[in-house]
Amino acid sequence: MTPVHAEPDEDLLGKTQNYPLGNASTWYGNPYRVGSWSALDQVRGIKTRLVARASQPSSLPQATQPPAIGYRYRNRAYTLADYLQRQRTTGLLVLKNGEIVAEHYGYGRKDDARFLSFSMAKSVTSLLIGRALAGGQIASLDDTADKYVKTLAGSPYGASTVRQLLRMSSGLTFTERYDSTDDIARLSRASAGALGAGTPVEVLRSITDRHANPGEKFVYASAETDVLGRVLVAATGRNMAELTTEWLWQPMGAEHDAFWRVSVDGQEQSYGAFNASLRDWARLGQLLANDGKVGTQQLIPLDYLLDATDAERQPTAFKPRKATPFFGYGYQFWLQPLRQRTFVMQGIHGQTIYVQPASGLVLVLTSVWESASGRQNPQPYEEREALWRGVLESLGGSTAE
Repeated sequence: MTPVHAEPDEDLLGKTQNYPLGNASTWYGNPYRVGSWSALDQVRGIKTRLVARASQPSSLPQATQPPAIGYRYRNRAYTLADYLQRQRTTGLLVLKNGEIVAEHYGYGRKDDARFLSFSMAKSVTSLLIGRALAGGQIASLDDTADKYVKTLAGSPYGASTVRQLLRMSSGLTFTERYDSTDDIARLSRASAGALGAGTPVEVLRSITDRHANPGEKFVYASAETDVLGRVLVAATGRNMAELTTEWLWQPMGAEHDAFWRVSVDGQEQSYGAFNASLRDWARLGQLLANDGKVGTQQLIPLDYLLDATDAERQPTAFKPRKATPFFGYGYQFWLQPLRQRTFVMQGIHGQTIYVQPASGLVLVLTSVWESASGRQNPQPYEEREALWRGVLESLGGSTAE
């Protein structure tokens, strides 16, 4: 879609410079976000590892005569076109039963752009953990991380179980305020090899204070997913790009190569650095809507996937409106407070995949929101949620709570 109107903040985001890429020091900020967040593998100084596409992509047919999608927000009615004019959206795709109902690109992006996921990558990591568990490389989710990751032996994260890490319930205090002085900034600098930042494992080992006993409480912490990525690599003896290629990307019929950003120590950044095209993000959403199956092949073990995404299966502290005022939390998936199983992959700047399996609905959004947390500006988060409710209501989904 070629926008008729000016897109939100397009000059701030680099339109007059043809949306430049920046470099390893500047890629995160304006005016480089649009360019670098859709082609991180082309940013100088950033190391990535390829996830190979399928030899024969799976079909994503266009729906014939799809119904219009509308939504209500703050007591006003809006269309899908309105949403695109109101929010910084680089890509939007809606599937109904595996057919494309809507597909739009913004800020000059095209269908071969590979969009950075930020923390949607955490859910990808979880899916790989499920496969490693089914294959016996991980013996039990109640194994401690240091059974596999020897460099974490003797540390609190090493003593955390895989299940506790999946639920972000280690009880360890890892700060994630996105203010450049917190623990996620320390881990990011170490991962990028910044001078004096230490190694990522040294940062992980430095986290020793507790806010709760292990397994009792959900508190969001990207470090826990970083540990899970290290468990995967140690348990399988293979890197995460190879595992993603073999276990997800090729069997689901990915159309484009994807890639992981890689830390200075050679470990993929499992907590926030997987990059894929909009349609392939949608294929992943469709895989989840199909309960982990492609045709007759069960790529993700069903029991694991339900444990990961079904609010009814969670302990009380992790259920919707308990883990947070709105969402519940499963195994690296956000759980909506709806009667129908509905779950979400989320990144901090508006990257999102919503899935409601019973209705066959998937909504994929890639965005370049200014703030890294809803606490700074809740409006984009509120309107995104309203859009999803509108997708459900427009296309036969369920919004009953």
